[in-house]
Formats: sequence, structure tokens, C-alpha cells
Amino acid sequence: MGVMPKPAAPVYRTTNWPEYNAALKRRGSLEVWFDPEMHWLSKPCGRPGRPMRFSDSAIELCLTLKALFNLPLRQVTGLVASLIKMAGLDWPVPDYTTLCRRQKTLKVNLGGRASLGGLHLLVDSTGIKMTGEGEWKTRKHGASYRRQWRKVHLGIDAGTLDIRAIEVTTNAIGDAPTLPVLLAQIPGDERILSVGGDGTYDTRDCHAAIAGRGADAVIPVRRNGQSWAKGGPGVDARNEALRATKRLGRAIWKKWSGYHRRSLAETKMHCFKLLGQRAVARTFDRQITELKVRAAILNRFSEIGTPVTVRIA
Repeated sequence: MGVMPKPAAPVYRTTNWPEYNAALKRRGSLEVWFDPEMHWLSKPCGRPGRPMRFSDSAIELCLTLKALFNLPLRQVTGLVASLIKMAGLDWPVPDYTTLCRRQKTLKVNLGGRASLGGLHLLVDSTGIKMTGEGEWKTRKHGASYRRQWRKVHLGIDAGTLDIRAIEVTTNAIGDAPTLPVLLAQIPGDERILSVGGDGTYDTRDCHAAIAGRGADAVIPVRRNGQSWAKGGPGVDARNEALRATKRLGRAIWKKWSGYHRRSLAETKMHCFKLLGQRAVARTFDRQITELKVRAAILNRFSEIGTPVTVRIA
């Protein structure tokens, strides 16, 4: 009896290549990131004490250029000074100590676009290395040494591929406890149609948080998962998914429920790591800001232009 041949891999074609090609080139333009009309100096806040000299937008611009071109803080100040000089402006330039200090408390605007007609949110996480003593201790004590890293939890719009929510934790925090935090970052007046994730999010708290936003949970039941006896928000929908999985099989349920859209989140995670495999900042607060700036960069890339692909075979 012969072996059944492996089905041919699907073939896709990009239908907007001229526009996407122009968008890729525009991502490298400094005009995308530097606006001579921006508010560079901080406005009076009315609070006692010495006011901040530079606006949050100015600090975020400097940190964006740092992450985009992988520069140390001192070189960032030189790059920004040259941009200001070429633009014919007389703005002062924040020094590297100011950037380091402001990075600790800066509130980064992700810039994600609101969904049209309802949000299909995809959640996933990835690990980011830290700069510090971890590599040295691993080299000294061997591979068995327990290393520390940061976990980046993302909520991604399946339609626009924008990062709508982000949470940075230590590696001691699991994925499931962060899902309610990600959902809380979506405006309450924006409708969420579905939330997709892997079996890690198959917990009562996750299903309750999803049901609380009136969304459908596209989450596979864990292997050897059992029906939940007690009622509660999202329990009936989860038990129905379990019955459908047992009746149709896991592969058919994933295709029927649209679970495979979660691959878009994995693709976005890959793009996130292309901006750096490790966090350069030394303290946790500054690492959070650094990683949020990377998310804002990716959202700006998506806003400039994304490919439109269709399956042709």
C-alpha cells in the first residue's frame, strides 16, 4: 500500500505590492518620526516644584529613535541634535541623563487604531532577555542556572494587526492572569467580538473576563480537559466548545472556530523581536517603557501600510 502524498503547500499572492513596497521604503524615512510642528517643550502643569523642560512627545521621540536604530542614549542625543539643526530649529536637546530619568515614568501612547465593526483580539506572549548578570551567571554555573527574563503579553487586532494592549511582567507571571489586564486596556465603549488564545488561557478567570466584555472565547480546551460543573460567566460557552471538540475533533473545531487566526499574533511576536532580542534598560520600570516604545513603532509601521494577500492555489 503506497503512502499518501503530502498535500501541496498553499500559494499566496500580494495584491497591493506597489503600495506595500512604497510603505516599506517610507518606514525608513525620518520624516515619519520627526515632526517640526510637534510640542517640544513641556507646558506649565500648575503643580508646585520645578516643571519638566521637555514634553512627553519629545522624550518619546528620542526613545523611539533609540529603539528604531539600536543606539545608546548618548548617540541618540547627537542624532536628535542633527535633526533639529537640519530643520532650522532652535530647540534644546535633552541630555542622556534626562532621557534615562524620564524613561522611568513615561506614559507611551501605543497609537493603535480603533476597530471598525468590532474587534477580534488575539492574545499571546513571548520572552525577552535582559541585559545584566544573567549571561555571566549562566556561563559560570552552566545551563542549569535559572535565568530571568521579561514576558511581553500582547493583545493584537486581527484586522489591522495593531497592538491594542501590552503588559510586561517577570517570567514568574503566567499568561492567564494577564488576560483581564489586557482586556481592561481596550476602551469600554469599543465592542469586542472575540478573544483568541491558546490553551493556556483556558481558565475560569479568563472566560469570565471575556464574557464580561460580551465577546466569544476562541480558546481550545486543554488536553484532557473536563467539563466545568459550577456555573458562572463563560462556563456554558466553554463547555460547549469541549463538547464540539469531542464530537468533531480538535482539528475541525479549530478550523470551524477561526482559531488559526492566532498565527497572526505569532507573526507579530516575530516582528516584535526583530527590534531586539533583549531589553537594554537596567531597571524594570525603564524596561516596560522600552518595550512599549517598540510596540508603538510596530503600530506606526502597520499604519503606514501592510500587505494584502490572497490565496491563489
